[in-house]
Amino acid sequence: MRTIDWDADRDCVAMVDQTRLPAEYTTYYAETVDELVESIRILRVRGAPALGAAGAYGAALAARRADAGSFEEFERRARAAAERVAEARPTAVNLAREVEAVLAELDRAETVAEARERTLTAAERIADADVERNRAIGRHGADLLEDGATVMTHCNAGALATVDWGTALGVVYSADEQGKNVDVIANETRPLNQGSRITTVELRERDVRTTLIPDNASGLCMQEGRIDAVVVGADRIVLDGGEQFGDGAVVFNKIGTYKQAVLADRHDVPFVVAAPTATIDSDSDADEVEIEERDPGELREIYRRPNAPEDVPVYNPAFDPTPAELIDYLVTEDGVFEPPLDADAVLGGEDATDREAAAQST
Repeated sequence: MRTIDWDADRDCVAMVDQTRLPAEYTTYYAETVDELVESIRILRVRGAPALGAAGAYGAALAARRADAGSFEEFERRARAAAERVAEARPTAVNLAREVEAVLAELDRAETVAEARERTLTAAERIADADVERNRAIGRHGADLLEDGATVMTHCNAGALATVDWGTALGVVYSADEQGKNVDVIANETRPLNQGSRITTVELRERDVRTTLIPDNASGLCMQEGRIDAVVVGADRIVLDGGEQFGDGAVVFNKIGTYKQAVLADRHDVPFVVAAPTATIDSDSDADEVEIEERDPGELREIYRRPNAPEDVPVYNPAFDPTPAELIDYLVTEDGVFEPPLDADAVLGGEDATDREAAAQST
């Protein structure tokens, strides 16, 4: 099944329960908005593109569960419930954006029945589009990898972080389809171990050669010449660095991404960000992005056993910013782009290869 989908029989949202991995691969059914909001917060569903689909399906779910009095009262209740979905996690722009995209269908409807049909149709369209975008990202990104390359990944940006196929791992899967033999070294990605719990499971199911390493071994692997490229996803990309970073794009991704980018720069390893244009936030600068802080218990405990004094202060950010100067390539469904990653190039859909060809012809 897809990572997240609509179950027509139950009339609700169905998702792979990623909190149960790697022990078991099970489906969770979010039959209420409360259950979906909880699923987003506890990372039962996670990854920016998958959260976008969760937002879309959440808006449809809100419309289906809203009490049907007058149409105006129905719309008010549906919007209020959907906004709770949008606010479940703050950093990934896809979540709130796709909620709003589906809620726009309420303005086009004249009856409750029509509103429910329109919102679900829009949500399914958004989910289908995510798969198509990821496939295109994979095709473009695969051209950056040589046969026999070893790719390092951080966190999970595969099929389980999207509706299907994946972004960073989609590049690996597309390279495999092209007949290239690509190995993957996966960082465990503490403290929730998305690399070890999710990425390794996903890669092994697809018969991709995979080695798991502790996060702190990534620099050594680059120093030893084991890594040919680092490929990561993104939770939000802004094209204005704000006061902290100045001109140029900034990529917000799982905490530790910045460290991998610095190490890659130090060791001349290409650093690649693979993400759909839906992850690009052209309305905000880096200073305006809220970096989510997670529960201190994620560090104070491990597998429900004490891992630190229960009263020790904890700083547990979920994401960090990586400026464009450390990024060698940005891969979207529109092509491969190199710095400077400005709005005209990235959002205009002008591929880096096309820019180079145009420059040579003048």
